[in-house]
Amino acid sequence: MRADRLLSLLLLLQNRGRTTAPELAAELEVSVRTVYRDIDALGASGVPVLADRGPAGGYRLADGYRTRLTGLTDAQADSLFLAGVPGPAQDLGLGADLAAAQLKLQAALPGRLAGRARQIQERFHLDATAWFRDADPVPHLARIAQAVWDQRVLHAHYRRWRGEVRRELHPLGLVLKGGIWYLVARVGAGAGAGAGDVAGAGEADGDDTVRTYRVARFLAVDTAEDGFERPAGFELAAYWKESTDRLDAALHRQTAQLRLSPRGRQLLPMQFGAAGTRALADAGPPDADGWVRISLAVESEAIAVGDLLRLGTEAEVLGPPALRRALAETVTALAGRYA
Repeated sequence: MRADRLLSLLLLLQNRGRTTAPELAAELEVSVRTVYRDIDALGASGVPVLADRGPAGGYRLADGYRTRLTGLTDAQADSLFLAGVPGPAQDLGLGADLAAAQLKLQAALPGRLAGRARQIQERFHLDATAWFRDADPVPHLARIAQAVWDQRVLHAHYRRWRGEVRRELHPLGLVLKGGIWYLVARVGAGAGAGAGDVAGAGEADGDDTVRTYRVARFLAVDTAEDGFERPAGFELAAYWKESTDRLDAALHRQTAQLRLSPRGRQLLPMQFGAAGTRALADAGPPDADGWVRISLAVESEAIAVGDLLRLGTEAEVLGPPALRRALAETVTALAGRYA
């Protein structure tokens, strides 16, 4: 709405001082011509906007002028919990609300605190997406988030690894993990869970009622008029911790004994994450060549072979014997292929 944009324009000028029309247009996501019209509208309403010409010119408010129109709308207040993660806020459809809320908060702060807030914004940034991986495409995230907020039933078309299914879901919450969005939902009475639905983070088997769905795998979602009752005592954070702990235990069922070079010790946390960090914490003393022995929790043999090969010549598998043989057979086959 134009009124919201005019207020955002006014707060930008108040918080930042002299600002050029192209800078204002980029911030407000409008054309420069629209900024000129909005500046004229502010002036006509009695706001003392001054135009400074020249290379260092731009628009600014008259000295001493401050607006007190800093009340937050419901959507802007809702967006504040994502103040440090603008990318996910944009995914949820709250990008414009977040920007407007931040402007209003800065305008309401005393001068000294407003300056500190700007310094923090300039010096700290949180990027929730993992390295070496593009963020999931999540075209249905905003609609799902609205259903979570409004407590509305979702009719969903979902792609599992075994095939596609249609489900009636009661959306309980959204989780952003390593740049990937997950929906925590209860399967509605209109559709049974069925084999292959996800249950717990990462699609592990487990809870028969509350399940976890990767948002990028939704092919279509429709919001019903019907509402639903949340399970009594359900806590999203507690559910997520329990389900991820269960998944970790289910995946890492084997323990591999390794020798690691000094370089291998540096690579291990990068390749194996928390499991690698824990293994290094319990490592024995280095031998004369600087190599250490560790016990590392790994997945199934086939997956473990691929994971351990990423350590290259910086690691040696000592056991179990079956895993050592499988790795040796794979390395021999590779040597033959590249001979």
